[in-house]
Amino acid sequence: MTNRLRAEIPEDEVEKELVVEEKPTKEISENVLWRLFKRKVNSEKATDALPFVLFLVLLGMIYIGNMHLAEKNIRNIDKLNKEVKELTWDYKTTKADLAFKSTLSEVAKRVDTLGIKQSLEPPQRLKAQEVKDGN
Repeated sequence: MTNRLRAEIPEDEVEKELVVEEKPTKEISENVLWRLFKRKVNSEKATDALPFVLFLVLLGMIYIGNMHLAEKNIRNIDKLNKEVKELTWDYKTTKADLAFKSTLSEVAKRVDTLGIKQSLEPPQRLKAQEVKDGN
């Protein structure tokens, strides 16, 4: 099988060359800002402003370092808050367990293994007599 389509196309229409017209490039136009910049800034003024620029860079570095330190402190605070919550839960469960174990019935069960039994008689009240001096 041959490609009949190519054979049938006349040679005039095969490819037309694209003609691209090149426009002359304009040089960088000097707008108002560029003119002011050229007039106001020169190498002498740039070197005079260098200490101020370095000061601004130093302030920027201090600002970035301070932000990192603040974020680190926030992460530590969050971690400690989680730990405090966990310890609070442990405290509450331990407190509830102690309250349960100190009930009369639980104490009686634990002491029964030692041979100590709960008294069936009510407690007796002791009365103290006052001693009067005969002086």
